[in-house]
Amino acid sequence: MSQTGYRVAVVGATGAVGQQMLKTLERLNFPVASLLPLSSKRSAGKKITFKGEEITVQEATPESFEGIQLALFSAGGSVSKALAPEAVKRGAIVVDNTSAFRMDPNIPLVVPEVNEQDLKEHNGIIANPNCSTIQMVVALEPIRKAFGLNKIVVSTYQAVSGAGAEAIDEMYNQSKQVMNNEEVTKEILPVGGDKKHYQIAFNAVPQIDLFQENGFTFEEMKMINETKKIMHDNELHVAATCVRLPVETGHSESIYIEVEKNGVSVKDLHEVLQEAPGLTLQDDPTQQIYPMAIDAAGKDDVFVGRIRKDLDNTTGFHLWVVADNLLKGAALNSVQIAFSLQKLGLLKD
Repeated sequence: MSQTGYRVAVVGATGAVGQQMLKTLERLNFPVASLLPLSSKRSAGKKITFKGEEITVQEATPESFEGIQLALFSAGGSVSKALAPEAVKRGAIVVDNTSAFRMDPNIPLVVPEVNEQDLKEHNGIIANPNCSTIQMVVALEPIRKAFGLNKIVVSTYQAVSGAGAEAIDEMYNQSKQVMNNEEVTKEILPVGGDKKHYQIAFNAVPQIDLFQENGFTFEEMKMINETKKIMHDNELHVAATCVRLPVETGHSESIYIEVEKNGVSVKDLHEVLQEAPGLTLQDDPTQQIYPMAIDAAGKDDVFVGRIRKDLDNTTGFHLWVVADNLLKGAALNSVQIAFSLQKLGLLKD
């Protein structure tokens, strides 16, 4: 590792997102002088490889953060609530990938392409938004800036990797069971299925996380509330329906929006999206060109296509938005926040 750079800890280093964080730090060559992989007591002692060096994973404790400048967290909300303040006490800046701090009014919720300047208001902790929120706001912020935005109605088609490695295994196991005419084992999905679990193989499950008293799930309320916070617009009308599909990686979203300006065309949207950071426009219906989860997997950008004007509302448009939920939806956004902190001079040497 470099002699110059930052002392970085990754909490949850053995998990799916933690592994992606390590790969992304290495791939994008973030300046890491020393790396401390941290995990639960159960996973401590495992080995990870970073820039050709084998490093032993240690158990995360408050004392782990002595001398750490940047701590990337992805080990569950309870771990973040317990250890993130301890890391800050010891001088670290925390980028947290759980829902623990997202709606705290004193903690910035950041997607660098959208609201990078909010990082200047941090008090030691920065929240990484929900995966499905991130890709949506990356796609819609250029439109909002150019034409205004009054309403968002989104339906998501979310990959099972968003529910963890056990959910991926369950999807494949169930698929084999169905193909072999065996009884289907249902133990994991839907996450939040406190009453019962359902088959995900060859199915679509319209529940992600627990239902709230208003009839929306917690995942849907995350999208609604986080979007308003990131865009600094509590008057924005947002509604969401979140669905789990038997796809391993890559969330897809069907989004209906209403812009403020009159006379906006599909061509106008194409023009602003073609120039937008972190976004790839794939929209040529004459050639059947549009984003798909299978193509977005492993890629950093958010992909947008199927843009069309609503047939009844002159300010309404429909879009199809796809991204890798483990990359842009989690690990990549966290590392981009780290780069933004460095760029803004907020991450001290």
